[in-house]
Order: sequence, then structure tokens, then C-alpha cells
Amino acid sequence: MEPVKTYKNVNKRDNKLSFGISKMEEIYERRSGEKDDPHRHDFFTLIFTEKAKGEHKVDFTSYSLEGRQIYFISPGQVHQIIEEEKSFGFAVVFSHDFLVLNNIPLSFIEDLKLFNDFSETPPLVPNDDDFLKIQKYLQEMYLIFHSEIAYKEEAVGALLKLVLILCNNVCSLPQEDINSVNTIFRKFKQLINQHYKTDHHTNFYADLLHISPDHLNKVVKQHSGKSAKEHIQSRIIIAAKRLIYFSNLSNKEIGHELGFSEPANFSAFFKKCVGVSPSQFRKMS
Repeated sequence: MEPVKTYKNVNKRDNKLSFGISKMEEIYERRSGEKDDPHRHDFFTLIFTEKAKGEHKVDFTSYSLEGRQIYFISPGQVHQIIEEEKSFGFAVVFSHDFLVLNNIPLSFIEDLKLFNDFSETPPLVPNDDDFLKIQKYLQEMYLIFHSEIAYKEEAVGALLKLVLILCNNVCSLPQEDINSVNTIFRKFKQLINQHYKTDHHTNFYADLLHISPDHLNKVVKQHSGKSAKEHIQSRIIIAAKRLIYFSNLSNKEIGHELGFSEPANFSAFFKKCVGVSPSQFRKMS
């Protein structure tokens, strides 16, 4: 099995570019309508559909690709767009470098509830007013990016930040204690990424955050609707699926890689969370 393709640069023809925006219909025509292969990016991706029909797979979860949706793909996530007909809309890509160049702190991106690097990433479906506002700014962003005006990178950066703020407001939490919730949740996700291979218990992460497990669960549920345990399990399962699908490691080796002392424990955990055993998932992939 070949490893999944990873796109490291925002623009394969110019590795100095850290931002790009294309029309979905242009991408479809460049591929002559051929199906997209599963792949991952080392940068952020925003997909804004005006008209579409098909399927969008993000980390092995399938979503119906339709018009008036917005998808947010984090660096490292595996995704694949399968179009039944030509899609219309915009695809926006930007790297960490672009954020730095435009004085947009990474914490701003992390505080948004848009880019989820290992939990489910269903599309945002804005109402008509919000959709038209976001569409207008993306159209302006496209025109500016493909022009030669002075300070176009700064203009594009300002529009990108505005678009992300508008999108975030569509799915925003109540503002009560929002900064505290964001900080704890962001640190929790960072800690999961650092330690999911070695520790699978909520108490471990609560101790690192110097809060009680109950408080951690309350904050995480307020932010995401899921428990801390579910987030930890989701990160492990996503890693397991990627290894099963894109590596030649055995189930035993994958279980060991993800911190399970016995292969049977890994198999039982995977089947409980996914509904099928690792071996069955491998055959389905």
C-alpha cells in the first residue's frame, strides 16, 4: 500500500507562496473531472461550496458534499473530495508562515472552533445572510490575490481573518467565560497530541492542566459537546486508522505504537470505538 500523498507547499510551482485561493470549478477542470486521491496538507484549507454534489471524506468520515457548505481542514488531516459533477465555490489554503507574516497569532486559529485536527469535522452550514457575506469577501479575496495591487498580501490577510471571524460567529459559543474555556480546551488538545501514544486517561491530562477531571470534562463538553475521554479516544482512533490505511505495520505493531501493552487490548478498544476490528477495517480500506 502506497503512503498517502502529502502536499507540503501551498503552491507546488512556487514554494515561497504561503497563501492561495482558487475556484473549485477551475480545480475540477484542471483534473478533467477525475476523482481526487486521498491526501493531506501541511497547511490549513477552507472549502466554500456554492454548488456541489458528491462526497467529502475527512479522516475516514464521509460527508455529503452539497452547496452552501464550508469545510475546515487542519494540517495533517487526510481528506478526499469526490465530485459527481463540477463544483462551484472557493478553495483557500494558507500556511503557518502566512499567519506570521500577517501578524495573525496561531492562538487565534486555535481559539476558533473551526479547525479540528482529530475530532469530527462536519461542514458549517451558514444561513442565507451569513453565506452571502462570506461569499462576498471570498470573491474580493480572489480578485485581490490574482491582481497586482500594492499590499495585496496584507489585504488578503485582513480578509482571511474577517472570513474566519464571520465563520466562527456562525457556530459560536455563549460568550460567558469564553477566554478561559478556549485556553483550557486549546491546551488540552495540544497535550493530547503530545501524549496520546503513552497515556489514555482523563486524569493524566487534568493533572497536567492543574484542574480536576470533573472541571476538565465540563470545559471540554461546553466547548465541543463531547467528553474529555471521547476526545482522547478520537485522537487514538484517527492515528490507528491512518496507520492501518497508510502503513504496512501489523495490528500488533500499531497497538504497540499507540501505547497498548497487549494486541488484544488494542483490538477490543478499536472495535468498541469503530464497530469493526482492525483487521476488518483493513479489508474495508
